Parts: sequence; structure tokens; C-alpha cells
Amino acid sequence: MSISSISPVAQYITAEKDESTAAATYAKTDAVTNREVTSFEKDASTITSASDLLNNYSALQTVLGAYGLSSISGETAVIKDLLTQDPTSSTSLAKSSGNATWLAFADAFQTWGENGGSASATPFTSDEISSIVSKFEESQYEGSDANQDSGLGNALYFTRTMTSGMSLSDIMSNSTLLKVVETVSGYNPDQFGVLDYSEQESLLSKKVDLSDFSTSAGIQKYAEQYLAMLQINPQTPDKPASMLDLFGGDDSDEGILALFGDSGSSSSSAAALF
Repeated sequence: MSISSISPVAQYITAEKDESTAAATYAKTDAVTNREVTSFEKDASTITSASDLLNNYSALQTVLGAYGLSSISGETAVIKDLLTQDPTSSTSLAKSSGNATWLAFADAFQTWGENGGSASATPFTSDEISSIVSKFEESQYEGSDANQDSGLGNALYFTRTMTSGMSLSDIMSNSTLLKVVETVSGYNPDQFGVLDYSEQESLLSKKVDLSDFSTSAGIQKYAEQYLAMLQINPQTPDKPASMLDLFGGDDSDEGILALFGDSGSSSSSAAALF
């Protein structure tokens, strides 16, 4: 039986039992993930300050990916504040933002934050390096095209990230957790995202029962509900258009070349315009 013939819920049940192993296997076969992991493992022990990390692009991408912060990889000022401010201070960006993901990241590098971005020893101990690599591999596995298309990646992320202590505001500060909750609540994430934050919060407060997340079994059940909902109301994953997509590299009737009536013949190609 091919993997495509297995339902997303069945795939989830299998993958969730040992995601770290599945992710490690994926990392060995995916060139980008393998390269980033190898580079990080080589450089990590030499990174002793926030500045060192910010100046090591590859290592930074690995660390951000491990903490679910790839979306802010270009926001250097934000990352610097998270790494150089004491996260226990009420005035720190991590604390004042109310963003649980930012706070978890800042807490992981609290030694730097307490000392303005540096420390006498690297925070990247062997155990921490291993933990970051494992989490990065999981994030890459969850973000792969196949797992995003089926919703499996979001379901797995939800399962390993959601905790019983999270509030509705914590959920809403995490785009992936929010997408899962919106979907299970019966809302289309694209349409729901147009609403003001206060409107979103009001609607979700009537739909989301936080006690559903009080146990790991409850969280897993919720993730399965998400995948089941996607079978009823499919969603299109957000993906940037590639150059092949733009130029119709798949020989489809779409893409820029289609604007010129390209059907494969030289007389109708873009070059004929010149």
C-alpha cells in the first residue's frame, strides 16, 4: 500500500508514536536539513554570545527553526532583543509581548539575556545541541511539502507544542496552534484572519474548551479532529511561488509563459515577441 492511500489520521497515529525517529530519517534524506544540521553541530560550541549567533546565518536558522521562529528570521532587531534582554523582566520584549513562543526562546538563552547578550561559557552544551538538532529536524519534517499538504505537519506540531497550561492568548500568539484551533472550531483560517484580534478572541472563547488540552490523550484527539476536518473542508497550504511555478515549468497551461500562448512550438514562444 502506498503512503498516499493511507488517511492523514492513520499517518498521524503512526508518526506521532515516534516522530523524532521519523524526523531524523527525513533529515538524512533532505539535503537542506542535513546541511544545516551538520553546520550547526560543527559551529555550536564556538558560539558564546548573541552576536556570534546573529552573525552565523546557518546556525541562527537552525536555532530559530528548532523554536518555531523561522518566520522572524529576517527581523534581526527582534531576535537581538529576545537574546539580550532578561526574559524575567517585565520590560523585556519576550515578557511584555505575551508571545509564549518568544518567551520560550528567550528563556532558553536566559544566561545571555541576564548578561546583555554574552556569557563566560557557551549555552550550547552537548545536551542542548542534541535537543536543538532534534527539534529542528522535527520542524523541517513537519514543514515538508507532503506533510503540509495533508495537514499532518500541523497536527504533529500541535501535539508536541500544546500544553495544559496554555491560555487562549497563548494559542492565538502561535500561528500554527491557532490554525488548528480555528479549523476544529469550524472557521476558515484565511477568512478568520481578516477579523480584528478582539473579534477572533471573542469567537474562539465560545468555541474552545481549554479542558480539551488537559491531557496528552485529549490533545491527540484534537489533532485527529483537525485532520478529519481537513478531509471535509480542504485548505490550500501557504507556499511561495517558485520560479518553475511562475514560468510554467511543469508544462501546465498556467504560469507566465501561458500569457504568451506557449504550447511548446517556437512560433508561439516568448522569444517570438522580439
